Amino acid sequence: MSYPHLLAPLDLGFTRLANRVLMGSMHTGLEDGRRHFTALAAYFAERARGGVGLMVTGGFAPNIAGWTKPFAGTLATTAAARRHREVTQAVHAEGGRIALQILHTGRYGYHPFIVAPSRIKSPITPFTPFELSARGIERQIRAFVRCAQLAREAGYDGAEIMGSEGYLINQFLVTHTNRRTDEWGGSYENRMRFAIEVVRRTRAAVGPDFILIYRLSMLDLIPDGSSWPEAVQLAKAVTAAGATIINTGIGWHEARVPTIATSVPRAAFAWVTQKMRRELRAAGLTIPLVTSNRINTPEVAEQVLADGCADLVSLARPLLADAEFVNKARAGRAQDINTCIACNQACLDHAFKNELATCLVNPRAARETQIVIRATPQRRRYAVVGAGPAGLAAATTLAERGHAVTLYEASPQIGGQFNMAKRIPGKEEFHETLRYFGRRIEATGVELKLGTRVSAEQLIEVRPDAVIVATGVRPRDPKIPGQDAPQVLSYVDVLLHGKPVGERVLIVGAGGIGFDVAEFLATPAGHSPTLSLPEWLAEWGVADPAQVRGGVVRPQPAAAARRVTLLQRKSGKLGRNLGKTTGWIHRAALAMKEVEMVGGVNYERITPQGLWVTYGEARRDGQLIECDTIVLCAGQEPLRELHAPLQAAGLAVHLIGGAHEAAELDAKRAIDQGVRLAATL
Repeated sequence: MSYPHLLAPLDLGFTRLANRVLMGSMHTGLEDGRRHFTALAAYFAERARGGVGLMVTGGFAPNIAGWTKPFAGTLATTAAARRHREVTQAVHAEGGRIALQILHTGRYGYHPFIVAPSRIKSPITPFTPFELSARGIERQIRAFVRCAQLAREAGYDGAEIMGSEGYLINQFLVTHTNRRTDEWGGSYENRMRFAIEVVRRTRAAVGPDFILIYRLSMLDLIPDGSSWPEAVQLAKAVTAAGATIINTGIGWHEARVPTIATSVPRAAFAWVTQKMRRELRAAGLTIPLVTSNRINTPEVAEQVLADGCADLVSLARPLLADAEFVNKARAGRAQDINTCIACNQACLDHAFKNELATCLVNPRAARETQIVIRATPQRRRYAVVGAGPAGLAAATTLAERGHAVTLYEASPQIGGQFNMAKRIPGKEEFHETLRYFGRRIEATGVELKLGTRVSAEQLIEVRPDAVIVATGVRPRDPKIPGQDAPQVLSYVDVLLHGKPVGERVLIVGAGGIGFDVAEFLATPAGHSPTLSLPEWLAEWGVADPAQVRGGVVRPQPAAAARRVTLLQRKSGKLGRNLGKTTGWIHRAALAMKEVEMVGGVNYERITPQGLWVTYGEARRDGQLIECDTIVLCAGQEPLRELHAPLQAAGLAVHLIGGAHEAAELDAKRAIDQGVRLAATL
């Protein structure tokens, strides 16, 4: 086998897993309504068919107090357990295994009934929790146990007890959130009692032949987090209490360190699991450990296992991106895997906005019953103009269905705007998406014509059955007097053509591209957080938890390469429309590089010395901001000149991607439009 460690079976004593891939818990929103269970069953069945050894559902609360939000997914009754059988039966029909995650949010819940060990409000919810009484604690423990029993009744192969990421069990463990003085607080033995009682009583209730995973926070990344000896003590105790597997949790949701975004190096926290594994093996404990976070290729997963960091790897978003990940690895087709780029735009961002999650690079994820790719009953000829994300998705999906597709691209390479995105420090994963689409073009037989700026007349002469216009966008002209000066560049000049930029830079426009250009220009040449784990750990202040409680210290970012100022017309916080779960990371990264951010700016005129600006509607306080280079990132407009003449000639024409809408560059929308259109033509 190409990946002998990854694809090796794992004997758990009472059962055997086919390989070392655990599909980590990923909340999709399908868990939160009974009308979604058919879609949830299809979603997991496709991944079971793809060869995953063991899957874990998104979190289900054991009671109302544990809800993530009002009426969130809950497993507390036999009637609910019966509904879950649709999911477990679908998975078992494909030869898969699945465990239900029991998630009690504690003070993280977004509803007024939340409870916690102490009455301490979380920074990520507006509600203050009720402090649990001793009787209330007993009720919560019984709810965990009952939920696990119901999971077994529903046909699940196991349950994962969520004890990390700052949820209720984690809240009992640390003084940051547990100020109790009774038998559930004070000493660490008392603080970990809740976790141990949950595991011990659950094991007694479900019997010995039920997989019980405990998700243990090995690195809290908060100042008052667990010490390393405490984490080791807990791991030993949950093993003794009956856990089958220990899964790694990294960081609380309120921690100010990114843990799964694109800029986080691959397998950035495998060393933490390895550290715990060595502790347990030294104590004679052979319980399997799972490592997690940013493991997105079979090569990375294989190396992590070969190095002895863990016994299994947890892949959540990578299995959103490609349900066939394991099968492709087993068949020696790793280059055909649609790699997760950790953008968070369609998965976590959706989840935190109460939308159904999916995947930017695979819009079928969690939409398997909506977007069905079927072979065409009648082969047709299609022309796709533009090989950016939208055009690539449309062309390859059409060809996969059996249509004849010609893909025209004016530039000498595929990718469109992704060719700029991949140059941003921390966004190197975009290379993987272009590699995947390149392979798809070959495999599906798309006729690719690079360096070909096809005209409407040429298309009319060819007369395909339909033309898909995916020609993308062009930079919007901000019409600032003096912008034709030599020191004024567009973001395309900087990112795509590599034109030289001075030491003092003004960036006009603070949308996603403005932030990307600021990151690109402020980062020293050759410094890439994705490629250097030690630099990244220092930059974000991640330390060895054996040396620092919680594993977090003062960040030590590299010095900025330039003095960069980011400007926007709107007043208020810059980057307000960035990703729900990643915007704070981009703002923090620029703050560490001392990028100045200024809103409410009017751009009056450009002179050889810099940019004259005023502020607010009154256009007050005029001043010259001196600089060496001005970079225009003032938005985009659709590029769709082909549309009208093709329609006038009577051809069927479809607009997708930036050519359809260019309010903000949106690869998620572009790929989704391409796949959905191609699935229905």
